[in-house]
Amino acid sequence: MKPSRHVTIVVSLLMVTFLAGSVTLLRHLDAVRSATPLEEVLYISSPKLLRRMSLGYEGLLADVYWTRAIQYFGGHHHQGGQNYALLAPLLEITTALDPHLVVAYEFGANFLAPNPPNGAGMPQEAITMVQQGIAANPDNWKLYYQLGFINYTELKNYSAAADAFERGSRVANAHPVMKVLAARMAQHAGDSQMARALWTTTYNTIHDKQIRANAVAHLRALQSDDTVVALENLALQFRQQTGHFPASFNEMIVSGVLQGVPVDPAGHTYELLPQGKIQLRVPDDLPFAEKGLPPGYKARNRLKSSPEGS
Repeated sequence: MKPSRHVTIVVSLLMVTFLAGSVTLLRHLDAVRSATPLEEVLYISSPKLLRRMSLGYEGLLADVYWTRAIQYFGGHHHQGGQNYALLAPLLEITTALDPHLVVAYEFGANFLAPNPPNGAGMPQEAITMVQQGIAANPDNWKLYYQLGFINYTELKNYSAAADAFERGSRVANAHPVMKVLAARMAQHAGDSQMARALWTTTYNTIHDKQIRANAVAHLRALQSDDTVVALENLALQFRQQTGHFPASFNEMIVSGVLQGVPVDPAGHTYELLPQGKIQLRVPDDLPFAEKGLPPGYKARNRLKSSPEGS
């Protein structure tokens, strides 16, 4: 066989292979863009294989997979889902295609780690994903924050959380809050003050709407928990002054113990029960609250554990 003919055959075979790969990729991209069930979309489940097949379109594929990950979680969460089996592979593919898409790691830290129905219940997978994000983006302090965030809120591993915050605080241009979190961890590990600092930082430093809404819900719950405890202490103070528990908030107001009828962060007045106990009137409106819940209460969208570990 002549050398020129041999070269022609090799080039032809390469072109056929390239075209076949292009067709496969384009069909896959169409599936990802459309409403095709995700089980079918993920028939190419290997991030490395998909990256090799991307033919230079890694960024485009990462964007569409990222969009599907948000849609997948949002749809399941709205329906009170208990199974988010595809969230991890969607995020894994997204970050493999674009290792610098920091918001995908942040999303995973907030929604891959918590228990259903507010997350996939995969904290170790979330830890692994964020650690991979740090390896790809060692100068991004937000990823060290997310590593500490998961260790604190989900694993209650306060020493690992403190280490992550401290490491992140040494990154160039790190937010000053990292040093504060690292310093306060020893004094406030496990209490509502530390939890409030974390959720406030999440709200102030992340722009994803779902993550910020989740942070607001946790902050409202923490505020309500503190109020319930404070009101029950005031009811005890009233009893010490009068010899009996108050029958109403108005009775407490008249005595000067209370300034006005208390309202929870959702806009509902608290309920005053016998023996000075305080109860939420509409607990479903504060899905992460731990205090003031009716006996035996179980909400469809309630997380099993709060950031403060109560």
